[in-house]
Amino acid sequence: MTTTATQPAPPGGPGAPPPEEGRSGIAGLLELPGQAVRAVTRSAATTPGRLTVIAVGLVLLSLLAGLVATLSVQGRKNTINGLIEHREPLAAAAQQVYRALSDADATAASAFLSTGTEPPELRQRYERAVAEAGAALAKAASDSADVTEAAAQVDVLSQRLPVYTGLVETARANNRQGFPAGASYLREASELMRAKLLPAAQELYKVDTLRLADEQDDATGFPWLATLLVLVLLAALIVTQVYLTRRTNRLLNVGLVVATVCVAVSLLWGAAALIVQGVFVGNGQDNGTRQVDALVRTRITALQGRADETLTLVARGDGGGYEKDFAGLAVQLVGQDGRSGLLGEARGLANGGDAAGKIDEASQAAADWLKAHKEVRRFDDDGQYSDAVDLAIRHDRQNGAAPAFQRLDDSLQAAINVGRQAFLDDTRAGDRALTLLAPGLAVLAVVAAAGATMGIRERLREYR
Repeated sequence: MTTTATQPAPPGGPGAPPPEEGRSGIAGLLELPGQAVRAVTRSAATTPGRLTVIAVGLVLLSLLAGLVATLSVQGRKNTINGLIEHREPLAAAAQQVYRALSDADATAASAFLSTGTEPPELRQRYERAVAEAGAALAKAASDSADVTEAAAQVDVLSQRLPVYTGLVETARANNRQGFPAGASYLREASELMRAKLLPAAQELYKVDTLRLADEQDDATGFPWLATLLVLVLLAALIVTQVYLTRRTNRLLNVGLVVATVCVAVSLLWGAAALIVQGVFVGNGQDNGTRQVDALVRTRITALQGRADETLTLVARGDGGGYEKDFAGLAVQLVGQDGRSGLLGEARGLANGGDAAGKIDEASQAAADWLKAHKEVRRFDDDGQYSDAVDLAIRHDRQNGAAPAFQRLDDSLQAAINVGRQAFLDDTRAGDRALTLLAPGLAVLAVVAAAGATMGIRERLREYR
């Protein structure tokens, strides 16, 4: 019998199953997440694997919560420092532009009314007001490039202010030579101030004040994400300890207890510090920013009224429009009853604080000024023009308009200074409340992660 040996078929030959193709490139990368999930699922099917997954989850959650909380606190601290060093000074510069321009307009009209040589003190005040407006405008412009509304107002002010000062100088030159055209040039300058410069300054001030308020709101906002992560971490630690107690019949796990205490301390410390910080920053907004805003609007209204008062006399019988404006501004200033209006609003915001006394002095000065104004109008309407001018602009006249207005302006400036200082004091106190909180939260998060690792590791050793 003949036997025939059969050779085994080579790999890949006919009848052999095709080899399984390996995954590579993008397809392999896309499968990695699925493979990882399956590996974790297989591992979690055993108690040691489940404990490992829990440990990794607690460590990652601890570090993530600590990172988010630390960044949130540090961001808030940076916002507060920005309020003190940058945003509030810029808002103050914007209001200084508005105030200085109003002051220049009122002072130029008063100086124009003076007979003979222009009083040096009025000339110096006018030049100082223009210089202050220019310097404050330069400061306000330093942060306006990225804000379209602010940049547009800065352009208007930069272009129109030299035109205004040129018209005032032309009016002065004509007045010194006795030419009646001087009054026309001064009125043209004042119209430019009211139609272009002051509205632009007012809009710039509104934009910067709104930006200040927005940043104050950011500094007092609730840190929702950081709080949620810390609470989830705390709950996860508690659930893990309950689970281990049931599985091992051991009441306490030192590592997890340490981690829980760290998270609880972080939560309580952060809550207390943020509450105190929020209260102080809020007080700075109420007793500082809002009060200063009301006082600035009050002061500008008074300055515009002063300009109307003097321009009515410059117009010499043709100033009915200015007097009508003055009457409206007087109502804005003190209200129909003489106790409300902008001064009443500022008094309410002061609420018996440090600025209240200055505001009361301003209210009395406003009453004296409006009383003197009535006398000025009576003299002018009776044809006693020289007496009207003297009562309006001379500082040595008893019960005159000029000294009363000066007391009003000085009192308002003093109250503004008190408000700005209140803002700085309260906001700095808010900043101090966050001292060491950011690094403290970071350290506590690391300790919590280490505690969770050690606590789970002790249980894992029991399975070896």
